[in-house]
Amino acid sequence: MTNHLSIGDFSRATHMTVKTLRHYHDIGLLEPVDVDPHTGYRRYSAGQIPTAQVVRRFRDLGMPLEEIRTVLATSDVPTRNQHISAHLQRLEEELGRTQRAVAALRDLLTPPAAGDSPAIELRSVGEVPAAAITATVEAQDAGAWFQGALGELFATVAGQSLRESGPAGGVYADELFTLHRGRATVFVPCEGTVRPVGRVEPLVVPAAELAVLEHCGPPSEVDRAYGTLAAYVARHALIVDGPIREYYLVGQRHTSDTSQWRTEVGWPVFHTGVTDGSRTAS
Repeated sequence: MTNHLSIGDFSRATHMTVKTLRHYHDIGLLEPVDVDPHTGYRRYSAGQIPTAQVVRRFRDLGMPLEEIRTVLATSDVPTRNQHISAHLQRLEEELGRTQRAVAALRDLLTPPAAGDSPAIELRSVGEVPAAAITATVEAQDAGAWFQGALGELFATVAGQSLRESGPAGGVYADELFTLHRGRATVFVPCEGTVRPVGRVEPLVVPAAELAVLEHCGPPSEVDRAYGTLAAYVARHALIVDGPIREYYLVGQRHTSDTSQWRTEVGWPVFHTGVTDGSRTAS
């Protein structure tokens, strides 16, 4: 007597719907041990129940079907575990992003305590020679482009034996924010003559007057600093046309822990009084 289960019984045993089981059969993920050639009825063995339970657990964890198929087809245990570990790492990274987003939202919903407003500095910066990379980029690609450009700049400056004279920075056109596609420049201030190579060109970063706020944390949360600066310059009627500027005090080069990253955001303003470059605005 064969130890076969109808698709309905197998559905009850595995908590998978009949529709799901049919789909898994169609794509070759979980095939029945027997299909009646006349009726098309599917039959499963009791020995397939553990495999079905594994598939369901993987799906509960969001693993793509193609990746589950790869895991099930891999007889080598270390290779199989490597696939599973890679997916778990992606889940942990996604969980970390979710936790940071939740924390940021809770923080937004919590009224700031008296005297807890972030310090905004009115700063005049002079022009500075630098090695730079400029391109028109899509907002969705800006992060990857930025890290690649910055790495190329640091390597070029070191390769040409130039001395860095300040933190790396970026200058971003309004269109990058308003149209999600615009001109971006990343630069590394340095002493000496920059020889053009690859995408790297010499640049004199122009002088600017800025309202500056330091953001501590990952780039995904920098919008809060932008919002605070925008509210400040609007309230004090300091808004002028000009690109946003950022300075990267601590970043990927220093630590992989994004919670430790520090970025200064500079909003272009018109100073109405004399500043020594270190005055804190209220």
